[in-house]
Amino acid sequence: MKQLRITLLCAAMFAFAQVFFVSCTNEENLSPNDKLEISDEVKAQFKELGFDVSDIRMTDDVDLLDPSKEAGNYLLEGDIVITPENLEAMLQSDIHYEGPNFEQYRTNNLVSSPRTINVIGYTGNNSNGLDGTMRTALQWAINNYNRLNTGLTFNLTFGTNYSPYDMVVYRTSGGGGGSAGFPSGGRPYKWIQIQSGTSNYGTNVVEHVMTHEIGHAVGLRHTDYFDRSYSCGSGGNEGDGGVGAVYVPGTPQGIDPNSIMLACFSSGEDGEFGQYDVVALEYLY
Repeated sequence: MKQLRITLLCAAMFAFAQVFFVSCTNEENLSPNDKLEISDEVKAQFKELGFDVSDIRMTDDVDLLDPSKEAGNYLLEGDIVITPENLEAMLQSDIHYEGPNFEQYRTNNLVSSPRTINVIGYTGNNSNGLDGTMRTALQWAINNYNRLNTGLTFNLTFGTNYSPYDMVVYRTSGGGGGSAGFPSGGRPYKWIQIQSGTSNYGTNVVEHVMTHEIGHAVGLRHTDYFDRSYSCGSGGNEGDGGVGAVYVPGTPQGIDPNSIMLACFSSGEDGEFGQYDVVALEYLY
């Protein structure tokens, strides 16, 4: 989830420490479904799971490869897609963690390992097809994961027949950023959206966004989960460490400025994992 939020939802830009950070959703640009009221009961459930609900909304995009899967889901913290089925499964989990706010977090839902994850970069001749910058960046992002000492192996191809694949990376409209969800049933989240404007920041930044969103799809949360104002310039605690935000042993306390899983990204990203991103993923898998 990168929320520059990597909010991969709109792209306003603002200067911060003399670099640009991709920012947030603009109220005027929200679709009617974005503004649908979400019940207090649902918000309370997400709070119980350790999520910040201050910017929760319903997904209702019109340029998705599989609108039946995406429309009507919950979008939180800028780039986390959670289906009603995911919410129910997380509420039923008997795993619970409470304690200090540490640096690396995972969800309770992980990918079963060892596992080969087949990834397709969608190249259809329409608005969803990845552009040239995105195709190169996706190869770099997959290389990032395959260099790790984990039980996960990522096989990448490009094409249009995305149905049989475990993970589909495709373009959607927007100023910059992306979105993804969490694993379910031992499988990674399938749909990785990358906003069209992200390519304007260059290949390394697109690589960063893709690596970040794949991180969500295999179960990572934001490393500045406890204070997203660090990377975004505003915002607070995304939750208080309940179910759905589990500390990963071996990672340090405090802010990690080098983590690829910070909530927001800058225009100067190199697209590579930070030291403790590697520690976290190799511990989990």
